[in-house]
Amino acid sequence: MLAMNYRGPFRIRADRDRPFPEIEHPEDAIVKVIRSCICGSDLHLYHGLVPDTRVGSTFGHEFIGEIVDVGSQVTEVKVGDKVMVPFNIACGKCAFCKQEMYGMCHEANPQSTAAGGIFGYSHTTGGYHGGQAEYVRVPYANVGPTVIPDWMDPDDAVLLTDVVPTGYQAAEMGGIQEGDTVVVFGAGPIGIMAAKSAWLFGAGRVIVIDKLDYRLEFVKNFAQCEVYNFTALEDPVVFIKKITDSLGADVCIDAVGAEAAGDTMNTMLGRKLLMQGGSTTALHWAINSVKKGGIVSIVGVYGPIDALVPIGNVVNKGITIRAGQCSVKRLLPKMIEHVKSGNIKPKEMITHRIPLEEVAEGYHIFSKKLDNCIKTVLIPPTA
Repeated sequence: MLAMNYRGPFRIRADRDRPFPEIEHPEDAIVKVIRSCICGSDLHLYHGLVPDTRVGSTFGHEFIGEIVDVGSQVTEVKVGDKVMVPFNIACGKCAFCKQEMYGMCHEANPQSTAAGGIFGYSHTTGGYHGGQAEYVRVPYANVGPTVIPDWMDPDDAVLLTDVVPTGYQAAEMGGIQEGDTVVVFGAGPIGIMAAKSAWLFGAGRVIVIDKLDYRLEFVKNFAQCEVYNFTALEDPVVFIKKITDSLGADVCIDAVGAEAAGDTMNTMLGRKLLMQGGSTTALHWAINSVKKGGIVSIVGVYGPIDALVPIGNVVNKGITIRAGQCSVKRLLPKMIEHVKSGNIKPKEMITHRIPLEEVAEGYHIFSKKLDNCIKTVLIPPTA
């Protein structure tokens, strides 16, 4: 079958000779992919920043498709169902799943104490192949796959597997109160959705910081927020303090993670020399820009090794930090309702639809931020 094949940093190809997935457990399903996405966090793999990303891996944790085979113990979905598959691989039975912390499932990735199972995201998250392929094996098919409503556009559905709920959870973890000022660092798809979701929680002011003018223009229109290019600011932290009566924002959201720009030392240590789990520039700005007693919400991805964090400022300012991979399954019913009501229109973020055969070019465009790319959807020939 046709699938994306990782050959090393900055080297991927569309491989037509990948083996078809098979049922390996009675609770497995095989899904024929209809849509998959290239995510900003896939770029961390592409750029060689995530440990134990092995040659031969197939990426892709955002996908929807049609069920074509099921194991003997699958009862919640059937062959022919069109489903959205959360990026979390979750058993539904462990201590964490019982708390609806599906992103922390222990059974899906039992050798790790710091990550659950994720499709197509290195062996640090279980070593599962992802959905940038014609077919994919989906474990725990009684838990994750959710039938797509008949009225829902596939382009909306595929963004409900990660981008929409992750951005929503970023705002949710911020504990936003009526009238709060919320600052989002990063105008990629997750930051865009976090900004949009902040209004749903009652924010009185939403500000987005990024360095790319075309992304700032997009989020300004999509989320009706204030935008600032940090390259035009002498110091983003001082600037945010000045525009918030010297107090700081009520909530800051780090939607950037390991590849943040803006600080030479962090860039060198985290992105060039790989001596820490990524560049923590956006996290520094979030911690230092939030008010005393404020909340910092982190959904940007960092590696599992140490990173430079101003923990003294966290303590002395009395900041609450909340972080975590999104528990997609928990939020899906609410996200479906927001799409149905028109509060969220996910497919408007899609700027590029690319055949799976051209996946390498898709990664190049997204990585280099060419052609005003916001979100890329891959379409397999079998779709």
